[in-house]
Amino acid sequence: MAEIVEVPQLNEATLWEKIKRSFKQAGREVIKLVLTLLYCMQDSDTPLWARATIIGSLLYFISPVDAIPDFLPGGYVDDLAVLGSATAVVVAYIKPEHRARAQEWVDETFGPEDAADDE
Repeated sequence: MAEIVEVPQLNEATLWEKIKRSFKQAGREVIKLVLTLLYCMQDSDTPLWARATIIGSLLYFISPVDAIPDFLPGGYVDDLAVLGSATAVVVAYIKPEHRARAQEWVDETFGPEDAADDE
């Protein structure tokens, strides 16, 4: 008999848990996309259809069922593809402030981007 896997609900606490648990392995670009989409989704100017698209991609990011399991090397490639596709669909609603807030969080967590290049 097939095992039933419970898919988590998207709420901010679940998403932040996943971000904090995986930010080092996922890398700054994946986390920056996740946060940019999150901030876009929270914006009241973002239409419902775009929010639904974003929610689908964020659910994929937090879901334990993955095309490539996250614990494997390169395990976030599929997440990056889903997040990138969602970004391409809703790009007209992503504001500079969404990107700036995401970049600020990533820089605070990972350090500035140019400092990462020095390592």
